Amino acid sequence: MPEITLVQAVNLALARAMAEDTSVLVVGEDVGAEGGVFRATEGLLQRFGADRVLDTPLAEGVIAGLSVGLAAQGFRPVSEIQFTGFIYPTIDQLVNHAARLRTRTRGRLTCPMVMRSPYGAGIRAVEHHSESPEAMFVHMPGVRVVIPSSPARAYGLLLAAIRDSDPVVFFEPTRLYRAAREEVVDDGAALPLDRCFVLREGTDITLVTWGAMTKETLAAADRLEADGVSAVIDVATLKPLDTEGLLASVTKTGRCVIVHEAPLTGGVGAEIAARIAERGLVSLLAPIERVAGWDTVMPLPRLEQQYVPNEARIAAAARRALAYQ
Repeated sequence: MPEITLVQAVNLALARAMAEDTSVLVVGEDVGAEGGVFRATEGLLQRFGADRVLDTPLAEGVIAGLSVGLAAQGFRPVSEIQFTGFIYPTIDQLVNHAARLRTRTRGRLTCPMVMRSPYGAGIRAVEHHSESPEAMFVHMPGVRVVIPSSPARAYGLLLAAIRDSDPVVFFEPTRLYRAAREEVVDDGAALPLDRCFVLREGTDITLVTWGAMTKETLAAADRLEADGVSAVIDVATLKPLDTEGLLASVTKTGRCVIVHEAPLTGGVGAEIAARIAERGLVSLLAPIERVAGWDTVMPLPRLEQQYVPNEARIAAAARRALAYQ
């Protein structure tokens, strides 16, 4: 069983989905001849041809609109937006058409499209290339938002997203693209959407995170071993949230720290904290802590590491919760 990177797992899932279902298409800027800016679509043009791997103009609104139209006509397009800093023109098509197609047609039509995009900081990129705007998309009714944090989860979750009947925004953490390797079986098995993953069992505190921040969160859990046993939860599907899975862990530990790279205010962490407070308040032994990016534009590379939450910040927040009486 080969060990592959997250970006290779994305490529493997795309190839598997296209081989199994001729309605699966790949569209986007430079996805064909170039194989994608991060090589996530490398080799697909040669294998499946120009009718199924379509290079588009540099127009994200067009990519989104084309995907909606294809999905409405029975195809399963997987579009790529090169960086999430360029994803904002797609919001019009996602909100007004992709998310509403099922209700607008009273179930006669669905919109089985996936919009992939590299996202987040950590690769020392230029402006507009390191955004973490997941909360904007989580707020859209009718749209799923999925963020993998390992090669195996990238493979299984992307297959599930492609097979889903409704639109999925699939953010891929650029910092994790080639950060680690993992054994991935190319068996076509999808992982469940709408469910969080327990990366580590714990009894004293629950650390909740997703995407690239799983790396620092797991490291913080190791650092905290002298203070308490930490559970680590990978949310994975941010919309809809697996509230029951989150509550199950917090009920057991009584303490919770939520970690995300996106800015603090209005972040998905706030929604998670609200749900835990609404339904799990009597289980809490300490106030919920949030560790997040700052409420400012992502800085250029020299200050990037001052923005992204690190192991020390996560561990400090956890110790505050553990020490609360």
